[in-house]
Amino acid sequence: MRRKNTRQVFENVEVVDAGAKGKTIGKAPDGRVIFLTNTVPGDVVDVMTTKKRKAYFEGVATKFHTFSDKRTTPVCEHFGVCGGCKWQDMGYEHQLFYKQKEVENNLRRIGHLELPKTSSIIGSKKQYFYRNKMEFSFSDSRWLTLEEINSGKEIDNKNALGFHIPGMWDKILDIKKCHLQEDPSNAIRLEIKDFAIKNNLSFFNPRNQWGMLRTVMIRTSSTGEIMVMVQFYENDLEKRELLMNHLALSFPEITSLLYVINQKQNDTIYDQEIICYSGRDHIFEEMEGLQFKINAKSFYQTNSDQAYELYKVTRDFAGLTGNELVYDLYTGTGTIAQFVAKKAKKVIGIEAVPEAIADAKANAKRNKIDNVDFFVGDMKNVFNPTFIKEHGRPDLIITDPPRDGMHAAVVQQILSIAPEKVVYVSCNSATQARDLEMMKDDYEILKVQPVDMFPQTHHVENVVLLKKRTK
Repeated sequence: MRRKNTRQVFENVEVVDAGAKGKTIGKAPDGRVIFLTNTVPGDVVDVMTTKKRKAYFEGVATKFHTFSDKRTTPVCEHFGVCGGCKWQDMGYEHQLFYKQKEVENNLRRIGHLELPKTSSIIGSKKQYFYRNKMEFSFSDSRWLTLEEINSGKEIDNKNALGFHIPGMWDKILDIKKCHLQEDPSNAIRLEIKDFAIKNNLSFFNPRNQWGMLRTVMIRTSSTGEIMVMVQFYENDLEKRELLMNHLALSFPEITSLLYVINQKQNDTIYDQEIICYSGRDHIFEEMEGLQFKINAKSFYQTNSDQAYELYKVTRDFAGLTGNELVYDLYTGTGTIAQFVAKKAKKVIGIEAVPEAIADAKANAKRNKIDNVDFFVGDMKNVFNPTFIKEHGRPDLIITDPPRDGMHAAVVQQILSIAPEKVVYVSCNSATQARDLEMMKDDYEILKVQPVDMFPQTHHVENVVLLKKRTK
């Protein structure tokens, strides 16, 4: 039975905090929490509820009585509709404050952990144009603004190239200028759209599964290289060649021009053949003289500058002397493993994605690093007593799991191995706290260092140094 949703209005609600997933927090007259989506801590607002639950409400501010002094003017014309940069209306110094607060609250409240004094969060020098990878979707039925709907005018051109509206898989917001990736990202995207419209290249319709143009991915690197990959649904050779040739001629700075023909129900490319139209099938990223080959399917931290800061913290926390055997769990393409290798005796990386391990091995060979080995497999299955017996008991474990955190079996294996130190890198301090709670009887937390990878959003990375307790 569908839950009855009775909307309520609360007046003069003070927004007192920022919570999980970028939402802000007020209190209803009965003391229940209200999670809000369009306010900043310090605002005083009238709220209309959109959901009612036993312990909380969800709602939206309908009238502002007082604007917070933490507010700032968003720079992007798409703010409030696009869901990508939900904190653009909050000053950056306040964003950092609430990110650090979230990390500390999660570790204490979820993990029930004793913490040392947390180091001040490392902010990003670039607060816009910091991403090295963006993906945009085509649609033949773009999201219409309220102004367009209420105008009563006939909308002739409904083609869009931009982002999904939050919570709507089939609605795309047409983006005029995105402030997340440096030029020529915007110029490339706009030229693709303009050329496609002028030459009658059809835009994708996800509901009916028709149309030629599906997505475009743009990757840039600190070395100045650019990758563009266009994803087609319909396999029209003449029109495909027309677009790809136009891109190659219009943007000779593109290092890697690729395409894929994907006629599946979803946009994922990991099981698709990537075809190189011109240039190389990869670009290079560089960090402290190390080169990392990035192809269309590679994972690489999407903020290159802050990835460097994150890895420096990880290496500093590791405190290597050159005599240690290090395990790097969830190694990905082996960036952390290679970054710390010159200060370790040996590093062993483990990762579930075969393509990532192939990249890791190729990168290590290119960088002439011979004290790293990489192994592929599901972490909870590969990382077992037999593996430890064969490769040695690590002095240090570095773990950088996905948002879901570590599998309980992996945590138990770390506890049974009992390395002297563990460095836990996390993009989700809630699951990090859950894992650390399982380890708190055996390990004490020596250092906590949040790192802001994604300005204008609520996301935050966190690094924790653990040392084995003496019993």
